[in-house]
Amino acid sequence: MFDIGVQTKSVVNDDNPLEGFMMLKEAGFTCCDFSLNAYLYNKNIYAGDINPFFDKSVEELREFFTPHKEAAKQAGIRINQMHMPYPILVPDGDVGMNKYLWEQVAPKSMEICKFLECPNIVIHGVKLIQKLGSEEKEWQKTAEFIDSIAGFAAENHITICIENLYNSVLEGKNSHLVEGPCCDARKAAARIDAFNEKYGAEVLGFCFDIGHANIVKLDFYDFITTLGTRLKVLHLHDNDGCADLHQLPFTFTKTRDNKSSTNWPAFIRGLKDSGFDGVLSFETEPVLTSFPAEMKPTVLKFIREIGVYISKEVEK
Repeated sequence: MFDIGVQTKSVVNDDNPLEGFMMLKEAGFTCCDFSLNAYLYNKNIYAGDINPFFDKSVEELREFFTPHKEAAKQAGIRINQMHMPYPILVPDGDVGMNKYLWEQVAPKSMEICKFLECPNIVIHGVKLIQKLGSEEKEWQKTAEFIDSIAGFAAENHITICIENLYNSVLEGKNSHLVEGPCCDARKAAARIDAFNEKYGAEVLGFCFDIGHANIVKLDFYDFITTLGTRLKVLHLHDNDGCADLHQLPFTFTKTRDNKSSTNWPAFIRGLKDSGFDGVLSFETEPVLTSFPAEMKPTVLKFIREIGVYISKEVEK
């Protein structure tokens, strides 16, 4: 049986983290994706509205997160992954803000990751292809960012995980979603290998987001098996193939005959044939706020049961 995890957002609260971690335990989870990005929301970053949370010193941040660390251990929940606040750079954004994201938010996120004994931290690559003119130049900027934190990662046995993303392209008054950073599995594999060889450690890995992959019509099986052991963490959720909805798996269909919009069988075969041995981690926080608050424990248990089903299918 795989370990099964879910985001801490909308479950674990700062004023009483033990209550939230115990809710995860009672739902049957053994792991969690610590929602560090909830402390600096992407919509606020894009709007240039940066709150002062990451102004705290490293010592103050450790003190702030000590109750979370202790609560997770008391509940028996392993923090196996977390998400760095994103984006790490806003195209045409304020120079001072981008510098702050790069020089304050990113390194302090790494310090928090180390403090919480979390082995994996997910980042979003920069979305600059339209500005820089090519995917290669876009990657060079992301690689520059990774280099700024990779030394710390190597020293502290942390794996930075790049994630497959989508881009929004505006055409007239309408926009549509297309492949974004890290949607080429073979390029990603080569780049991960080059970084790890450079640092002599597993500083770079991959986070496969099945919802993002579904939107841009990636071949799940080919992508996952091409990554192989480079695949370290997962973001499991579902959508209609058009928008990034982060809903329950198996809940969207293409037609009335109930053919899923997401190719879950191909995903399951990919995990099996790639030898994936990580955590089945769900990125389904919006589900918790769409149901009545009183149903949260029930919904968490259902999410965990979906994880049990996927685990059994992979192990067949």
